[in-house]
Amino acid sequence: MTDMATYDYIVVGSGSAGSVVAGRLSENPDNRVLLIEAGPRKTGMEVKVPAAFAKQFKTDLDWAVMTEPEPGLDDRVLYHPRARYLGGCSGMNAMMYVRGSRHDYDDWAKGGAVGWSYDEVLPLFKVSERNSRGASQYHGAVGPLYIEDQRDRNPLSDRIVAGMVETGMPRNDDCNGADQLGAGNHQSTLRRGQRWTTADGYVRPALKRANFTLLSDAQVHRVSVEGGRAVGVEVEVEGRLRTIRADREVILSAGAFNTPQLLMLSGIGPADHLAEHGIATLLDNPNVGAHLMDHPFYTANFETSAKGTLAEAESPIQLVKYLAARKGLLTSPIAEVTGFLRTRPDEETPDIQLVGGPAYFWDNGFSTHDKAAYVIAASLIGSKSRGSVRLRSADPKAQVAARFNYMSDPAEMDSMVAAIERIRAVADSAALKPLTTRHLHPPASVRTRAELEADIRRNIVHTYHPSCTARMGSEADGVVDHELRVHGVSGLRVADASVFPTVTHGNTHAPSVLVGEKAAAMIAAAR
Repeated sequence: MTDMATYDYIVVGSGSAGSVVAGRLSENPDNRVLLIEAGPRKTGMEVKVPAAFAKQFKTDLDWAVMTEPEPGLDDRVLYHPRARYLGGCSGMNAMMYVRGSRHDYDDWAKGGAVGWSYDEVLPLFKVSERNSRGASQYHGAVGPLYIEDQRDRNPLSDRIVAGMVETGMPRNDDCNGADQLGAGNHQSTLRRGQRWTTADGYVRPALKRANFTLLSDAQVHRVSVEGGRAVGVEVEVEGRLRTIRADREVILSAGAFNTPQLLMLSGIGPADHLAEHGIATLLDNPNVGAHLMDHPFYTANFETSAKGTLAEAESPIQLVKYLAARKGLLTSPIAEVTGFLRTRPDEETPDIQLVGGPAYFWDNGFSTHDKAAYVIAASLIGSKSRGSVRLRSADPKAQVAARFNYMSDPAEMDSMVAAIERIRAVADSAALKPLTTRHLHPPASVRTRAELEADIRRNIVHTYHPSCTARMGSEADGVVDHELRVHGVSGLRVADASVFPTVTHGNTHAPSVLVGEKAAAMIAAAR
């Protein structure tokens, strides 16, 4: 069935980048824009309440990807949540606003991503921000994306920062400013105690425009390509397959798992792999789905005698505080503080990001503990491992086969061991030791290097940052060019974390918003 309506631009996926692209394109009244989202447009309190983000996991709002066995992690299969609703992972993440290192963008530019150096992308970061600290050299104050300090920060979090500083980390409350190194109170994508998604900032204003259409609960099966040009998409709506045409471009913003899946289902990818699933090859590109990166993650937990931790967040009094004034423990994003450190003295960028908060967090939040606790997690932002995303079948509704190959480089284990040793020093600092009653993960009995390595392999997960599977590069080593156009197919771009040449040193939401802003600007300039 062919849809009678046609659009200038079809954007597939309404996450951290897709909402930005679609919203920005619709600001031009001459553009007819369609945004397609596989999940629903409306969600509940589990999205808006900052402390409740993990309650979305393994629900109808989650793609709930399961990896292939990870050889570096004792062949464990890892659960990887991915949001499936309007706003995407901007509604499921821990709300941390971290852009990464300036070296990330300079290295991208040096590698051939023309126009992506730090000095060139900083204005786009600023134009997206509505920062509660006001405009400055590094920040904007009138953009669609609310960036705020936490409204009701926990006193225990201040102790965690003090402990980090005690161990030698400089105090730094703006990791997106002049220097990334140091520990402090990062900002979050919050507005007055509630989560603020890219759908809130970019899509909801666009819904008032006559030239913007949102199609939700609609799963795209493939891109329609005719004569080497993308001309639309095949999408399932209410059990029926429709073809919707795009006169100008199709932009894939389905994320680091689903974007390469859609490319391969459309015949764009490794020819031998496509043949395994009976898919005719339109364009043989082995880089589609390759180069998968993320940040290995270890959550160290400590029992505490401190009062007022998030163990009390679901009490009636806290619910009343939240509903009446958007204050109290439920306004906590759990990850309240962060610190960046360098365990590899030969590298310019930090390789470890510490993330702390007044809560017990283990097994993606599914595990609970009967006493109050705090967490200081280590994210290996200097990760080197590369994996892949492949099809399990030609069925668009089948999960992808993702393998990250975490900890395949010995340098990664060196960094993670050093990070855990630093975390233990923070817990034993004068600021925290009087409140720390027990080491939970890793337990105090784990002391030797061999014991630490074994514990890491048993318990490490990820930082929810999949990227690089449709990366910018040449036709020999990439999927898209520096303007995010898919090599070998006209009228088709990608705009999400899959285009990162390498994963940024930090959380990936802010860089994904940047990709959306950059994509929209380049598309507008091409008209």
